[in-house]
Amino acid sequence: MNTTQPAAPTLPTHRSCPWDPPEEYTRLREQEPVARLAFPDGQLGWLLTRHQDVRALLADDRFSSDRLRASSPVRRIPIRPEDVQARAGMLISLDPPEHTRYRRMLTRYFTVRRMRALAPRIEEIVADHLDAMERNGPPVDLVPAFSLPIPSLVICELLGVPYADRGRFQGWTSTLLSLDVSDEEALAARDALRQYMLDLVAAKRTDPDDALLSELIAADGQEPLNDEELAGIGRLLLVAGHETTANMLALGTYALLRHPDQLAGLREHPEGVTRAIEELLRYLTIVQFGTVRVAREDVEIAGRHIRAGETVVAALAAADRDPDHFTQPDALDLTREPSQHVAFGHGVHQCLGQQLARVEMEIAFPALLRRFPTLRLAVPPEEVLMRHDMFIYGVHALPLTWNR
Repeated sequence: MNTTQPAAPTLPTHRSCPWDPPEEYTRLREQEPVARLAFPDGQLGWLLTRHQDVRALLADDRFSSDRLRASSPVRRIPIRPEDVQARAGMLISLDPPEHTRYRRMLTRYFTVRRMRALAPRIEEIVADHLDAMERNGPPVDLVPAFSLPIPSLVICELLGVPYADRGRFQGWTSTLLSLDVSDEEALAARDALRQYMLDLVAAKRTDPDDALLSELIAADGQEPLNDEELAGIGRLLLVAGHETTANMLALGTYALLRHPDQLAGLREHPEGVTRAIEELLRYLTIVQFGTVRVAREDVEIAGRHIRAGETVVAALAAADRDPDHFTQPDALDLTREPSQHVAFGHGVHQCLGQQLARVEMEIAFPALLRRFPTLRLAVPPEEVLMRHDMFIYGVHALPLTWNR
């Protein structure tokens, strides 16, 4: 008798619609919400697709965020012995108490009040880029003209990174987030970004300014951070601070243009932009390959036994389309009551910069729509190149036009 077990599936990645996560998530959520998963490194782990399970996992301290111990559902950069030191300050892959120390130190710089205080400057930046778009005239690619430079300039000013260096750090970030580059290219980009930030930290120690990196160097009443820690924090905030919001602005604009009823409603009721942003975050959930955790001990989830050391992937996009939590989850409804989406994650690792991202989007989307009431695609929808090949989903380019 043949007792060979069927091979475990790999992570679903095929999208049949630009806005929707892979269709396979729907079947898994209904039939196998805690499913076996095969990783590229040959290990077996698990995939969670229900909202309640994903939120529970991300808040469960029996699971580690240490990415050195985890398998990745897609390509990952090779780990070298010296990488342990180089990841100092990288909150995203650290556990308490180390994570707690950094997070507590940084939280006060990213409060709602502090981020709201940046609104006047963000409005200036947005207006400047809209002026340039209007002056240059259509057609325009929204990505380099609007969605990428706005959060890049904001995070540069917040951290104290020279905006003139944007071409370099945007290039390194693009390489690091690509699925198609070689290991050598990815390692070179990571090393270059690390050295850039180490050099910047050294410069701030000699010639401080009033931005965040200098504040962290000079912070009183707390354990001082060394250069590797400061560089790690700087790299994480720089990459996350421009890449995610840039893709939300571009993909969100594309989604609105393809849902004219929702676009019309937002134009008519701009006061509803806060709710609209939460719905766009839920509907698009751009962290497309989920979040990984590693079991510290044997754990049971929804009747399945997770062994210590196994990697579990929380499918954020699947969770944000769960009909047991969201009514008509596959519909974009900008009037939807906000209801605990996981686009920013959940638990102790919930996105530190989420309030900054919200302020940027709440300013940028209405301003863009006001300035160009006839805004529309300049190419057929099928010619819009989607970021299937990147860790962060979105569009590579978004050609737009309007009536002059």
